[in-house]
Amino acid sequence: MSQGSDSLHKPAKRSAPWAYLRRYTDRETLAQNRILRPIAHRFLSPELWRFTRRNVPRGVALGLFAGFVIPIGQIFLALILAFTVRANVPIASGVTLVTNPLTLPFWLWAANRVGHRVLTIAPETGAALMEHDGLMSLSGIFEAAGATVLGFLIFTVLFPPLGYFISKGVWRLAMGRRRKTRLKRGALARLSAQNEAAKESGPE
Repeated sequence: MSQGSDSLHKPAKRSAPWAYLRRYTDRETLAQNRILRPIAHRFLSPELWRFTRRNVPRGVALGLFAGFVIPIGQIFLALILAFTVRANVPIASGVTLVTNPLTLPFWLWAANRVGHRVLTIAPETGAALMEHDGLMSLSGIFEAAGATVLGFLIFTVLFPPLGYFISKGVWRLAMGRRRKTRLKRGALARLSAQNEAAKESGPE
């Protein structure tokens, strides 16, 4: 028998998007990854894979944060942070794919445009950032990457809370609709039972 591999086989073109998503949201696949194996016992906790009203919005916010703060290798950061804030692991991992090899060119362009717009509106902000020297200072970063870095920083601050509250609202709507459906089914079941009982107790 051949030994298993840490990587998935290349999927067919039709199933490629689903296979790509499954690769980073499947519990067994993540557990077999050689890089993640040392911390697998932490993010594989069953409570982190349940879908609840608290850990799902956390997973969305965490996935967006990891996706924009480091657009490359973001899934590993999301998994490491997921068990620290008790976020839903498959949601956090899947949402990070908002920045992937296909969408990254768009986000680079969007971040560059947003960064330039902010520096145009508030030029004193850019001047203040450039006052500090040093390899790891903000001036060094901006000299290397320009306004694109500023755009991604803005996305990192803006999108996680936005995703959190939107997903929380969607969750409440979904749960409210589900509850109404259950109540409606229960009412129909009781009405049907009453009709059956009335037929059985009626005159012969």
